[in-house]
Amino acid sequence: MNRRGMWGQLRRAGRIARVAMRHRLDWLLEGVGLPVAQLPLPARLLFRFHPGRLLPKPKEQPARRLRKALEDLGPVFVKFGQILSTRRDLLAPPFAEELRLLQDRVTPFSGDEARQIVERALAMPLDEAFAEFVTEPMASASVAQVHAARLHDGSEVVVKVIRPGIESVIAEDIALLYGIAGALERFWPEARRLHPVDIVRDYERTIGDELDLLHEAANTSQLRRNFTRSDLLYVPKVHWDFTRRNVLVLERIYGVPISEVEHLRAAGTDMRKLAERGVETFFTQVFEDNFFHADMHPGNIFVDIDDPADPSYIAVDCAIIGQLTENDQNYLARNLLAFFHQDYYEVARLHVESGWVPAGTDVHEFERVIRGVCEPIFQKPLKEISFGHFLITLFQTARRFEMEVQPQLVLLQKTLLNIEGLGRQLYPDLDLWHTAAPFMERWMAQRAGPAAAFRNFAERAPELIEQLPHLPALLLQAGRAVDRLGTIARDQQVLLARLDAMQQAQTRTRKRRRSAGVLALLAGGALLAPAVAAADPSAAMVPAGFLGLLGVWLILGRD
Repeated sequence: MNRRGMWGQLRRAGRIARVAMRHRLDWLLEGVGLPVAQLPLPARLLFRFHPGRLLPKPKEQPARRLRKALEDLGPVFVKFGQILSTRRDLLAPPFAEELRLLQDRVTPFSGDEARQIVERALAMPLDEAFAEFVTEPMASASVAQVHAARLHDGSEVVVKVIRPGIESVIAEDIALLYGIAGALERFWPEARRLHPVDIVRDYERTIGDELDLLHEAANTSQLRRNFTRSDLLYVPKVHWDFTRRNVLVLERIYGVPISEVEHLRAAGTDMRKLAERGVETFFTQVFEDNFFHADMHPGNIFVDIDDPADPSYIAVDCAIIGQLTENDQNYLARNLLAFFHQDYYEVARLHVESGWVPAGTDVHEFERVIRGVCEPIFQKPLKEISFGHFLITLFQTARRFEMEVQPQLVLLQKTLLNIEGLGRQLYPDLDLWHTAAPFMERWMAQRAGPAAAFRNFAERAPELIEQLPHLPALLLQAGRAVDRLGTIARDQQVLLARLDAMQQAQTRTRKRRRSAGVLALLAGGALLAPAVAAADPSAAMVPAGFLGLLGVWLILGRD
């Protein structure tokens, strides 16, 4: 790192320390069990005698102080807190709920600077690319801001521009976060359970995706293609000719923000249909397309109410996308259905079978624990049972059995919580189980059974037909391969027999050498005995000693 970068990090670290003192985060760390006595001496002295100790003891709740500290530290830490709030499998509920309130209230950068960034990225004057470009931003967030514009063909668009210099700020802050996380893991046993380094790594990957607008554009195009023939979700078109790594141009959409519930009701929107369509949209993305928008907070979702009786969704900001492996899809659906049917043994068995918990886990013990956690949930009416909170409870319970929650499952849990929360905000009587269970049962039926087997065969039929003319040659090659395997097996048997014969020969040689060694020792003794008896041992010492050494070498020497 160069000197300028080092001083930048030191200044940033100093600012973090000042904010931490102002919000008395030292009390928060002590409250959650930081082992101060185990810290290195300089850190221990600083912790005990820093100037912030002169400030009065804080009255606000620790979770609220942490949220305010992140807000004071700026947009990068706000974004980190937002992502951290999704890790409900790790955080205590008060912290998760408080961090969820973090919003990107970021001062916009200069519109003239945005124009310059766009011109440099497109390598053309702004007037050549756009018939109109509004300098005043429509919205400003931690990583980018958005401007309205119009193309020369009359298309209304929005232009998303990455903040200037944000990459270096993020790099410095991530380096500091890694340092803090590493220190916590090193000196605080409780922090190791929370995996702070892994959390920072997830954040680095997520914010890296948000910095690359080509990545977001590709995600947007794929999601749009997935719903081309569906009325459930509309995704704006990407204008690729004007899109670069730090500039994204999208079709401008008009809709009502999902958070404006009173506006939706006043327009006569069918709120039940809207809520149920949200659930259907989510499960379609997860199970049918295996490509789901994983950042569906209220700021990214709009509603098309051109026909209030038949409302649909509009999604923007596709930087964060989740995908599951085929096995995860299958096991997740079966887990949720088993839970719905209160088959706890099946839930436990599926966790072991899928590899989510170690193979040696006692399934019956795991079943007993899951039953103890889940039975109280089923005492509520189905419409009051939260799918998302069930997943949180299940993951937290499974952690006792050494389950490591995978990033794609965390994204899924976060998205489901958002969808479920929005759905019940729109229509409080939403029964997510009633809406989701038939969808999953239908999906499982399509994936298993005779219909699925026939469909798989039909999908592979062209490939099979293409290979039919080559079938005799393939069979002949297979027969030759089997013959070669047989020959290899026979050669291996011969080789093993030879190795066995060599081992037996070595054993016989070893025995003969040991016998010869014993005879040499006896011969040496026989030569020495008469000389000793005649009181002249020197006469036989040399030949007797030679025979003795030869005997020892023959007995102890290597083969």
